[in-house]
Amino acid sequence: MGMHAGMKSGWGAHDEPEVMIDMNTTPLIDVMLVLLIMLIITIPPQLHAVNLDMPVTSAAPPPTPPQVIRIDIDAQSVISWNGQALLDRAALQAQLAQAALLQPQPELHIRSDPQAKYEAAAAVLAGAQRQGLNKLGILGTERFGN
Repeated sequence: MGMHAGMKSGWGAHDEPEVMIDMNTTPLIDVMLVLLIMLIITIPPQLHAVNLDMPVTSAAPPPTPPQVIRIDIDAQSVISWNGQALLDRAALQAQLAQAALLQPQPELHIRSDPQAKYEAAAAVLAGAQRQGLNKLGILGTERFGN
């Protein structure tokens, strides 16, 4: 598709070559090919493998479940150690001292009757704190909701 820039008749335009107004696309194609080659070279190769860091299994035996000591406080504020009633606070302190020596540290599950005095529960908690026992669980708290 060409366009003529002059008239053929008149003023001596017959001996001049015809002016071409079409765009030369060769340099444009060359530049596009160079850019395409650079793009292909700079793209990192796609790996079809997925790298995962899997945990290393050890042959260590599973941990043993902790020893559980039940401490019950009945309605008369009598403290029981694994079902056996303790005579006084000194017996409670002696039992807590023995429990503090065990490795791993045992769990103390404390269950109190709603009618028991707070003094008995506070004595158990304070004695456990003094001996360094920090694995405590207070059971049966749903009874105190109302």
